[in-house]
Amino acid sequence: MTVFATFIGKLAQLLSPAKAKGDHLLQTYIGLVPNPLSKRSQQLQPRIHDAQTYRSVCPYCAVGCGQRIYVQDGRVIDIEGDSDSPVSGGCLCPKGAASFELVVNPNRWTTVKYRAPYATDWEEKPLDWAMDRIAQLVYETREATFQEKNKEGKPLNNTLAIGSLGGATLDNEENYLITKLFHSLGMVCIENQARI
Repeated sequence: MTVFATFIGKLAQLLSPAKAKGDHLLQTYIGLVPNPLSKRSQQLQPRIHDAQTYRSVCPYCAVGCGQRIYVQDGRVIDIEGDSDSPVSGGCLCPKGAASFELVVNPNRWTTVKYRAPYATDWEEKPLDWAMDRIAQLVYETREATFQEKNKEGKPLNNTLAIGSLGGATLDNEENYLITKLFHSLGMVCIENQARI
């Protein structure tokens, strides 16, 4: 509404400049008159006024639009575009603008679906269990397949048994950390979905 009122005010200035028209009819009645506020309106504050603000990246596509996430009492209360983002300048597409509904949706899965080897049914496991399991399997696979030297005795220090395919929503900092970690483990097969 503020943008519209500002636009009308600017249009009124162009249509009825002070020197051209003595009555200033448009300037008097469109956009330039101070809007009187009721006492109740003067005391209103936005619901995010005392919330903590966290900066993040939209979880959907490879563009990486900036988002501001407002948290109050340990709950996300709003997500909006980050006007300081050099990527999006505060704009979000319809999916990004609906990120709040992704976070607070009661139908959102908060567990991991796991199917044990040779099993036919899926079971739900907590996220912490899944992270521990992935870390343990990466460690075991690296230990079992790590090659220090090739047949000629030249140093290799790698494993070809583990690979990484990053997602398009990872930002540069996350990709940098992933690459540093996986290279330090000796992984060679590191790729990003956004590059393919």
